[in-house]
Amino acid sequence: MINKYLPALVGPAPLSRFVRLTALAVGLLSGCSKADNEPPVPVAVVPAKITVPLAVLSPEGVQYDDANKRFIVSSRTKGFLGTVRDDSTFAFLGDDARLVSTIGLNLDAGRGRVLAAVSDLGTNTSRSTATTLRKLAALAIFNPASGTLIRYVDLGGLRPTANHFANDIAVDKDGNAYITDSMAPIIYKVDLQGTASVFLENALLNGGTGFGLNGIVYHPDGYLLTAKTSDGTLFKVPISNPSGFTTVAKIQNLTGADGLLLFDSQTLLVVSGSQGNVYRMASTDAWATTNTTGTFATGAVSATTITKRGSDVYVLYPYSATALRFAIVKATF
Repeated sequence: MINKYLPALVGPAPLSRFVRLTALAVGLLSGCSKADNEPPVPVAVVPAKITVPLAVLSPEGVQYDDANKRFIVSSRTKGFLGTVRDDSTFAFLGDDARLVSTIGLNLDAGRGRVLAAVSDLGTNTSRSTATTLRKLAALAIFNPASGTLIRYVDLGGLRPTANHFANDIAVDKDGNAYITDSMAPIIYKVDLQGTASVFLENALLNGGTGFGLNGIVYHPDGYLLTAKTSDGTLFKVPISNPSGFTTVAKIQNLTGADGLLLFDSQTLLVVSGSQGNVYRMASTDAWATTNTTGTFATGAVSATTITKRGSDVYVLYPYSATALRFAIVKATF
């Protein structure tokens, strides 16, 4: 702070002058407060709703990138990844010809990567083919700073005769990625070297004629929580013993469950687009049971998933595959 009051001290100066100026500076500093001399630090105001006027993007996944103060979104209809600022500005992030539709996202900020589940339900007419339609399941990994594709990992080839839809992604403390398949009763695992394997395969994970597993999160106590869209079943899957998975007992109907967010170790947010609600679920027994502690009504906007931004959470409203806009909305419970 002293330099602020001594602009003329450039080069040598007589000692007496220096003492006088220093005394003056000390006197000025002692006679005023920080509030008198520095402008107040503005309080950051987060938007209640960000509306992006971009036609037919149909985003499915969203992650908040705190380091760059932006949201990262996927696209069912275009395949590429993009970013959204608070002022509704949209920017292209990364792409690859193999990305027919990007679905769930996971921003692994500590390792400098954003992971995207890749599938094909025919919504991207420019890239969908007879070979990929309902057969494609893959994991694409990008550098979130440059948008460069780091790695593309085929998952569907592990079970080539089945239908596939890679949907959502969780990342554990060691960097292993776990990807749900909504058309096959499978959770895949991809390690940091890009080696893919079937982590769990069980008929109980099947969705029948509807979607099976959808949202998935990693709990720091060493297990996964994942939900089945068709009937709202919530599963707890131990990392060390996936075949020992259990069903989380609950009363709340979570049919239509899509994206999940583990807000803290005892709080799980579940987006049900078909019900037009986000449910706040709590557990005090390590997710053996859970109960509902709050809801946020989205309405008929086909809400898909949710992301954490500091102490706030934001829900993605893609509206529809032909909508002229989409929105990212702060949820309150």
